[in-house]
Amino acid sequence: MMDRLATTPFGGGRMSARLFARQASVSERQGKLRAGEGGNDTGGGDKWQLLRALTEARAQFGLSDRAIGLLEALVSFTTERILDGSKPIIVFPSNRELSIRARGMAPATIRRHLAALIDAGLIFRRDSANGKRYCVRDDHGLVDEAFGFDLAPLALKAAEIHACAEAVRSEAKALRMLKTEVTLHLRDISKIITAAIEEARAGDWDRLVAEFQQMSFGSLPRRPDATMLSGLRTRLVAFRAEVENAYLSSLSEEEMSGNDVQNERHIQNSNTDLSFELNGKRELEGAEPGSGGGETKVAAETSPERRVAVSLDRMRKVCPQIGDYAQGGLKNWQDLIRAADLVRSMLGVSPDAWAKARKAMGEQAAAVVIAVMLERVDEIRSPGGYLRDLTRKAERSAFSIYPMLQALERQSE
Repeated sequence: MMDRLATTPFGGGRMSARLFARQASVSERQGKLRAGEGGNDTGGGDKWQLLRALTEARAQFGLSDRAIGLLEALVSFTTERILDGSKPIIVFPSNRELSIRARGMAPATIRRHLAALIDAGLIFRRDSANGKRYCVRDDHGLVDEAFGFDLAPLALKAAEIHACAEAVRSEAKALRMLKTEVTLHLRDISKIITAAIEEARAGDWDRLVAEFQQMSFGSLPRRPDATMLSGLRTRLVAFRAEVENAYLSSLSEEEMSGNDVQNERHIQNSNTDLSFELNGKRELEGAEPGSGGGETKVAAETSPERRVAVSLDRMRKVCPQIGDYAQGGLKNWQDLIRAADLVRSMLGVSPDAWAKARKAMGEQAAAVVIAVMLERVDEIRSPGGYLRDLTRKAERSAFSIYPMLQALERQSE
């Protein structure tokens, strides 16, 4: 196969300085590799591991998942598992065969994603005189000359692609840890403030509630970045210290001694919901209409377990966000219920409202409702009031989780 410095595209395709420079750089690097001057740079790698890494780092290369799918189709035409970028790796599939391996991708879509792959510097076009893709074999059946798409640039970028993928994984891990830390701060602050209000502790709790609601996830975009979460964490750490000091200062000496049995405080109102207002408005959920704001006994007991006719796999697909709050992932329904208990606290739903929902709906259905509320967090003004309304419907046997799930499924289509 003859060596080239650069090739120009067939037909109306234009040759650019950027493309010429890339081809020159690849040719120079290939010459060094063949001469044994590459050092630790092998200029290649396992094609499937490379595609996996590129999938993780596709944003850094400006590629969509469809473009990665087309590249996978092109790579499938190579016979070797290890791509060696020291020489051209030319595949020459027909348009029909390429479309089939790309899961029926339309010709216009193929052309668009091919242009994206070329622009990302992952493939080159090696066009023949008439623009056809084919190969010429020698007397021994070996490929002497080929025209089509050159995958050598992909192989030569192996080290860069793997480095980008590792950086993406590290960033995602740091973001998950940051989000977990913020969630724990929100949960702990919510529980402390809720306990203080239920126990009628002395202190400026109305102000603290208002500040807490301003700091909640409702003040952030749906998918906040690390900078936003880091800023929120810093504010929460300082605010948590203020809340803890306010609660501790309200304790008597007997309570500080830890003798809770003899010094149990009277609970004036156990129907307090710290609403994380999500549309700019703030409201503290109080007693239910008609209750007069008096004492309400917490419904701690729940009815026997009632299973819902929804698979856990469907839940993961329809409500993926709640999986972020389950340590080790959602492996069973108990994992979902525990995650829902954490999320309801984050949303500002009181223990009383949560207990009543579990009693009226069943634990699994109540957990599904919390998962759906998390997906619709931007739309729900008062999560505590919203859950109580659904609980009242469930007590009248006028509630079902299935329309909620179906509505989310339609939105994601």
